[in-house]
Amino acid sequence: MEKLNKTWKISVIVLRSLLGFLFAFGSIAYFFKLFPEPEHTGNVKTMIDGFNASFYIMPIVKVIELICGISFLSGRYITLSNIVIFPISVNILCIHLFHLPEGLPVAAFVFISNLIMVYVYRDNYRTLLKAK
Repeated sequence: MEKLNKTWKISVIVLRSLLGFLFAFGSIAYFFKLFPEPEHTGNVKTMIDGFNASFYIMPIVKVIELICGISFLSGRYITLSNIVIFPISVNILCIHLFHLPEGLPVAAFVFISNLIMVYVYRDNYRTLLKAK
């Protein structure tokens, strides 16, 4: 990120903060039940019922989202948070792409923002991807 000019640095901070806010707010809303659970039908209902029947998947996902959201908002451990949150953002995109298209714009924003964050911090991944 050191190579970016001031305008790009500010843009990355704004994007990172929006992404962090989305993850943190979604987690807090889930744990404090701030919004009623929407009614689902068909395959989506089966999928959501399966998540709820496991009783641990959604709380774990939401804790991870909260931790990564705080990380994005604070600007600390961004590289680690990008890796940890990436599978979740892929799953969010796929669920909205195949089952709930009304949420696709937000899901696409989350996924593309995650990709941009990975690209911006790509130098931090070089040793991780180095074959020895």
